[in-house]
Amino acid sequence: MAALRNLALAIFTIAFLTFVVLFGRLPALRNTPIAFLHRAIWHRLPNAGHRLDQRLTGGRLSNAFAGLGNYLMHKKHPLVLFFYLGLLTACTTLFLHETYPRLSTRQLVPLLVLVPLPYLFAYHCAYHPPTAYGSYITPSNHSARMRDYPYDHILFRPGQLCRTCGLVKPARSKHCSICNVCVAKCDHHCIWVNNCLGRSNYKHFLLMLLSTGVAEYYGAYLAFVLLRPYLHLPASPSPASVFSRDTASRFLAMIVSATEAGGLSIAGVGLLAFYTAPLPLGLLAYHVYLIWAGMTTNESAKWADWREDMHDGVVFKARRSVALAADQDGARVWARGTAYEGNRPRPPTQANMHSPLRPQP
Repeated sequence: MAALRNLALAIFTIAFLTFVVLFGRLPALRNTPIAFLHRAIWHRLPNAGHRLDQRLTGGRLSNAFAGLGNYLMHKKHPLVLFFYLGLLTACTTLFLHETYPRLSTRQLVPLLVLVPLPYLFAYHCAYHPPTAYGSYITPSNHSARMRDYPYDHILFRPGQLCRTCGLVKPARSKHCSICNVCVAKCDHHCIWVNNCLGRSNYKHFLLMLLSTGVAEYYGAYLAFVLLRPYLHLPASPSPASVFSRDTASRFLAMIVSATEAGGLSIAGVGLLAFYTAPLPLGLLAYHVYLIWAGMTTNESAKWADWREDMHDGVVFKARRSVALAADQDGARVWARGTAYEGNRPRPPTQANMHSPLRPQP
């Protein structure tokens, strides 16, 4: 019983720390306990370890770990992608090897769809399509990418040159230092797919998150169905009995017996799937919010920086009396705070009525 409790606690702790490490930098989580834990894991603990290592080994161990961390997080490599696919393959193989003879045809049919989908969408996220349709901005598709979106003259302004690529930056683009290329409608660089997410593969990333979460929950559901005969759950427990000490002891005993019956292949994989499924689905919910707000992760971070600077009093607003600007195609003209796209006027908003007096972040 104690071993099972420790196993469940370990899986939950690993899933929670994985969420903190990977998603603690999201702008929506700033000034929250998760952001505090993220800073503690990535900054405070390494700094404390570095000071201790300086006294013990002269900094050799901390330099080695810093180089490894820099390679994993800031270099283009497929190690994390292989880890994701390897873990998915190992858990699926263990689970199906034990459960296939015990599942009905109706339960097996959804697996024919759910199992291949994460691999398919991961491939489309990591794959570089032809230049004309891809997210990477090159001289051959630069003019087409310049016509994708108009400049907002706050985050993105016409005429700004990428110092690395030597091309004028299209609106909503960003130069990725890891991929060493400008990315159209750049969202972020994802180490899980070893590629930048942008104009061509962002939708596949969302589908990969959705398919992974659904597959995990379905696997947890199948594990519960197979182990339910060993649980001996009461048909309709009373509210008073649910919270009693005897009920808790019986519940743990039932979980132990189910775990012994299912083993690592069913109970272990089922618990891992149940605890880790909220990670991709939670990230998917955040990106759905970004889509609703009309932003990318990159743009959300920039707006968060503007809000903090405005709160600190280092950014000021100045009302435009007359401001004329246009992109390279002349599709958008700004005059007295009102934008026109072709012949359609757009109502003035705070974004186009005021201009922060600060260089572009």
